[in-house]
Amino acid sequence: MSESVTVRRSRWEVLMPVIVCGSGLFSDGYLNGIIGTVNTLLGRVYGDDYKNSPAQSNVSSIAFAGTIIGMLLFGYISDNYSRKLGMVLSTAILIVFAALCAGAYGPGGSAHGILAALTAFRFFLGIGIGGEYPAGSVACSEATGEIKSGQRNRWFIIFTNVMIDFGFVIAAFAPLCVLWIFGMNKLEVVWRVSLGLGVIPPLSIIYLRTKLKEPERFKQETMKDTKVPWVLVIKYYWFRLAVISALWFIYDFSAYSFGIYGSSILDIILGDEEALYKPFGWNVILNLFYIPGAVFGSFLSDWIGPKMAMTIGLVLQGGVGLLMAGLYGRLATPEHVAGFVVVYGFFLTLGEMGVGDNIGLLASKSSATAIRGQFYGIAAAMGKVGAFVGAYVFPIIIKNAGGSKTIKGNQAPFWVSSALCLFSAILVYWGQPEIGQETIFEEDVNFRKYLADNGFDITQIGVKELRGQRLDEGSAENVSEPIGKNGEKLESVAL
Repeated sequence: MSESVTVRRSRWEVLMPVIVCGSGLFSDGYLNGIIGTVNTLLGRVYGDDYKNSPAQSNVSSIAFAGTIIGMLLFGYISDNYSRKLGMVLSTAILIVFAALCAGAYGPGGSAHGILAALTAFRFFLGIGIGGEYPAGSVACSEATGEIKSGQRNRWFIIFTNVMIDFGFVIAAFAPLCVLWIFGMNKLEVVWRVSLGLGVIPPLSIIYLRTKLKEPERFKQETMKDTKVPWVLVIKYYWFRLAVISALWFIYDFSAYSFGIYGSSILDIILGDEEALYKPFGWNVILNLFYIPGAVFGSFLSDWIGPKMAMTIGLVLQGGVGLLMAGLYGRLATPEHVAGFVVVYGFFLTLGEMGVGDNIGLLASKSSATAIRGQFYGIAAAMGKVGAFVGAYVFPIIIKNAGGSKTIKGNQAPFWVSSALCLFSAILVYWGQPEIGQETIFEEDVNFRKYLADNGFDITQIGVKELRGQRLDEGSAENVSEPIGKNGEKLESVAL
């Protein structure tokens, strides 16, 4: 590589792209989390018109379908057009359809019309939510490459998974605040305002996203101006993608059962209480359990690597899950509710410390820049498919084990989920490569070498105007240095 100037940048200049790219996932956490509370409110407002209609399941589940489409569609957009375009489009969709959900209104103002409109808007909102993953998360992982080695994983996790978890916490707290303001007599206002607040997070970052520069690594490594050799890509990445997709599928599949304990806690404490203040407040507490594990796990991922952090988290979570299943008969009682909450919270926080923090990190750093968006989008979409399948399979498991009113029925999902945690730990440990601080750079070098060895003309890689300024393919040392648009080295910054 020709001699170049080293450019020193401030911490803010280095961190700003990471924040803007990743923090959009806060919106996803909020907009996904809020629908559980809104479901409760809709049941109170519209009664049997809601409870006895398909809308009760459609309003919360239709976003799954939209999210899967969004992940696949925006994976393609972020690789074949630009990361920036993907982020701006997904943010715009979130703003428009979050607002439309809040103002959902049918012909004549009927309950069925309102619910039908809300269902349709939630589907399109799901596309925006799904688009955030392969666009924002991938761009965030690439932006962390300019942070000093040894700190990159934590900053990626903080502005992706921790943002999602924080969004869930605010999604639990915001309706409680709105309920305090308007009271139990104006529940329709409460659900509409709660949904409408979801406009604020994406609205706050869309301008900054329009000002972002396209990541330099994307410009240097993209294959949007040439024909992607998909046969070679599939041969190189099929196993790695299959393992990550399976892990994400299992994680989201099992997550359905985790909510059983949350529901049990509310039933034990609240009984048949009519007012919503206490269940909403308790929901805030339950969601707060995600945060400690997610934050600690972000540092653990740098200290011991995401592969080991994920393995340890899965083993510990599986062990606690087995303990909870075995002691369910004792824990699920009013006199032991304090211990119930502590054990359940520990279970949740271990999930975030392990898989929650690291599955997106593995997906975003296990492939070359040229196909990273589609690689990530496929893996994330498989996770959502797992959640959708789990929503149908676990009720069958519960029913066959004795029903939701029995101890054995409620134990069954946790026997299954805990066993899947331990299986996933084996899958991670023996099926995934190590992900180091320089992996995102080294992967591009290895992928280029593989393509060249198999007869592909690697001079076609990169946008046309930068093809003469690309990194030296033969040197992993050179490739680990961030490169500016004029060929200058950009100094990595400790934060």
